[in-house]
Amino acid sequence: MCGRYFRRADKQRIADAFRAWIPPTMELLPSYNIAPSSMQPVIVEHRDTAERTVRLMRWGLIPSWCEDPTKLGLSTINAKAESLMEKTMWRGPFTRRRCLVPADGYYEWQKVDARNRQPWAFGLKSGEPLALAGLWERWRPREPGAAAVESFSIVTTEANELAAGIHTRMPAILQPRDYDRWLRREDGGRPPVDLLRPLDASLMSAWKVSTAVGNTRNDTPNLLDALSA
Repeated sequence: MCGRYFRRADKQRIADAFRAWIPPTMELLPSYNIAPSSMQPVIVEHRDTAERTVRLMRWGLIPSWCEDPTKLGLSTINAKAESLMEKTMWRGPFTRRRCLVPADGYYEWQKVDARNRQPWAFGLKSGEPLALAGLWERWRPREPGAAAVESFSIVTTEANELAAGIHTRMPAILQPRDYDRWLRREDGGRPPVDLLRPLDASLMSAWKVSTAVGNTRNDTPNLLDALSA
């Protein structure tokens, strides 16, 4: 599962790291405690130019066929890699609407006892931004004149050796060499299922962080400070 992530990168760093075009009027600030239902930047392939383009979308995919998102009755912040082609909700986005979710890492909680959980942060050892594999969708309200809502989900896969001691799942993290292939729309071909594998654990680091990250109102750089042993 990936229910919270963080992004140190601002607008310019995202543009540079992902070679993506960002609308001049779009404001993007770092966020150290990104929670579901918030509006976040994702990178898509422009339909006409194939240029990587940043758009703001809601975290928590709303299926195009949904009549009322408030009555959906299930969490759509994550999509399991193993079932993307089996469920109608995911099959269309996986085939035609894939995206990159810019991040610097994610949080996961380790159960300590019946009442306590210890949060951990995971990121790349290099400190570079990373791309979480995402799917996106456009939902149109039935009300005349109402604006369409674009939303996304983060794809998860089985945990690697580093993450497995904390949780059985982790977000699928893509390598830069695979960005174009992930974003490219399929024309009757098979989607890139093979890219949805655990990232090599040797490329990652993990550290304990404060339980303050559990409160979504907290969004400051010190949330990423490592706790002393």
